[in-house]
Amino acid sequence: MKTILCGACLALLVLIAAVPSSYGADKVLNLYIWSEYIPEEVLADFTKETGIKVNVSTYDSNEAMYAKVKLVGKGYDLIVPSSDHVGLMRREGLLGQIDTKKISNFQLIAPQFTNQSFDPGNSYSVPYMWGSTSLVINTGIIPQQTVQKMADLWKPELKGKLILPNDSREVMGIGLKVLGYSINEKDPEHLRQAYEKLRSLMPQVRVFDSDSPKQALLSGEVGAGLVYNGEAYIANSENKAIRYIYPPEGFSLWLDSFCIPRGAANIDAAYRFIDYVLQPKVSAIISESMGYSSPNAKVFEFLPAAMKENIIVNPPAQDAARGEFLDSLDEKTLKLYEQYWVKLKTK
Repeated sequence: MKTILCGACLALLVLIAAVPSSYGADKVLNLYIWSEYIPEEVLADFTKETGIKVNVSTYDSNEAMYAKVKLVGKGYDLIVPSSDHVGLMRREGLLGQIDTKKISNFQLIAPQFTNQSFDPGNSYSVPYMWGSTSLVINTGIIPQQTVQKMADLWKPELKGKLILPNDSREVMGIGLKVLGYSINEKDPEHLRQAYEKLRSLMPQVRVFDSDSPKQALLSGEVGAGLVYNGEAYIANSENKAIRYIYPPEGFSLWLDSFCIPRGAANIDAAYRFIDYVLQPKVSAIISESMGYSSPNAKVFEFLPAAMKENIIVNPPAQDAARGEFLDSLDEKTLKLYEQYWVKLKTK
């Protein structure tokens, strides 16, 4: 018991030490964001224009971000959770309210990305980027016909060659979609069935990676799997043999948003950063660099034609119609997802 207690204390100290300190309002912004999710040039230009230094810390999953923010409680001024975690953190009182009237460029966000069920009225979140999580295959390693739908991931020739996100919702979503269920499924029996289906997929998986899965694809460490479209976009730009596929069973769509954690010290800096990023030219730089779509309605005016026409970034209407946005789930259902996720990764 003593050893466990000491270990827990040590873990807490490590987490607290990792949280950046604050130097005063409007002088610094402590940003906690997904890895490789904002260009250095945008941060540098923001600092040059405003005098506000941006300290960046990164995470590779919503779960990691949520756990740290909940445990530490302060130290970050701006975080970027996905839609399902915006709803969760809002319900748990982990987010501060946002006054969108203080964000002049908020009006540029396309209506389909505002006033979502996870945050009615955008009282706690401002859309940043959106995209999909779908199938990818390196046709230089594996014949393209091998993977055309989600169910193909179970093919024996893919044993030990798959990469999947380090994300419970996305991985459980594979089993749910193959069985014909919603990616936002709440029925415990359907979740159990998805887990049982996914158990047989685990021998196929070489690595779980939400941080930079393009590296494993480009190196040939893996041949196929499920990745975020931005990672596929960058990988494809370096190797055209890497293809992104929208399967017939459907796939997940997601929306990542800026949120101000409760207890943030530099709120004015957070507002200024959000408004800066929502400038169409800045949003276009981010979208082009990261390979994800911007919810900014004016961003298309500043994107090169090649990106506008790229189906990895902008899926054709008939494909996009099969996508389903991840939504927030109640606490009881989320625990079920997490329980099955732990079992999948440890067996």
